[in-house]
Amino acid sequence: MRILGTSLSLPALASAWDQLEQKRKPTPYCELGPFYKREAPHTSVLRAPSDAGMLLALSGMVYNTRGDIVPDTKLEIWQTDNDGHYDIDGYRYRAVLTPGPKDAYAIDYVIPGHYPSRVCQHVHYLVNAPGHKPWITQMYFATDPVFDGPDKNYTRDPLILSRDLVRPVRIKADTKQSSALVNFDLVMETPLTRTGGRQFLMSENA
Repeated sequence: MRILGTSLSLPALASAWDQLEQKRKPTPYCELGPFYKREAPHTSVLRAPSDAGMLLALSGMVYNTRGDIVPDTKLEIWQTDNDGHYDIDGYRYRAVLTPGPKDAYAIDYVIPGHYPSRVCQHVHYLVNAPGHKPWITQMYFATDPVFDGPDKNYTRDPLILSRDLVRPVRIKADTKQSSALVNFDLVMETPLTRTGGRQFLMSENA
């Protein structure tokens, strides 16, 4: 079967149409890592007043490749403490977020530390939404001293496969304590090439 007026097959035409519609690139993949834990608490505040390290306010939106906000998302986010330690026994610095259909996610942390088996400071993400691939990635800080300057030398960490995962950091000065502001939007893609509800005229001729 083929589309009337074109030699392209239906999957090829749908794929080409979806590429024309694509406004955003999917967020690059970055591996899950060995310290993921299920059933993290639903909370947006993961720091305690006594926690060491620079305060971190991390926020963003979840989009699809057409630029639409993805509804019904579930974000699982985790990282180390300031000293580079994951909480293996409990759920410190681990959270589940379910932003509303038009809402940004937002979470209060401290900037994670370095630890021996990894080069760079990072935050882990696992994102799920109906009709989309589960998305696994990590976010990195442009201010990380390992990079020796913003956007430089990001390949020093072999897990960073794209510069897009290294995010700018804006420092907000406060009379009590400064904090780092980071925006990290995520872009998910659908599992398979779709026609998006479009109808095509089909011919029985091969």
